[in-house]
Amino acid sequence: MPQFAHTMIRVKDLEVSKAFYSDILQMQIFKEKEYPTGKFTLVFFGYEEKGPMVELTYNWETHGYTLGDAFGHLAICVEDIFAFCAEAKQKGAKVVREPGPMKHGGSSIAFLEDPDGYKIEIIEKRP
Repeated sequence: MPQFAHTMIRVKDLEVSKAFYSDILQMQIFKEKEYPTGKFTLVFFGYEEKGPMVELTYNWETHGYTLGDAFGHLAICVEDIFAFCAEAKQKGAKVVREPGPMKHGGSSIAFLEDPDGYKIEIIEKRP
C-alpha cells in the first residue's frame, strides 16, 4: 500500500527555517544532506521517523521565491492550541490567525506563518 512520505518547500534562509520548524513547531530533524554538485541542501523534519515529513530545500544560489497562490498550507495537530500559540508568539512566531473555532463550526484552529511566508494551520485535537 502507498504511504505518504513528505511535502517539499523551498526556503531562502536555511538556518532561520530550521529554527522555526524545530523551535516553534517542535519538529525533529531526521535527515540533513548537502549536495555540493547540485548546490542544494535537503532537511527532513517530522514528529516521527516513519511518519510524514516536511522537506526543506535550500538552493544555495537562490535568495528568494515567489509563493504561488495554489499552495494552501501545512497542518499540525496540538493538544492545547492556546498554549501552543502563546508559546509560539513568545518565541517570535508570527500568528496570522488567532486561535478560535472555524468560521462554519468544527475544530479550533489558528495559523502561523513560517519565515518564508508559508502558512501553518494549527488544529486543536478533539478529545
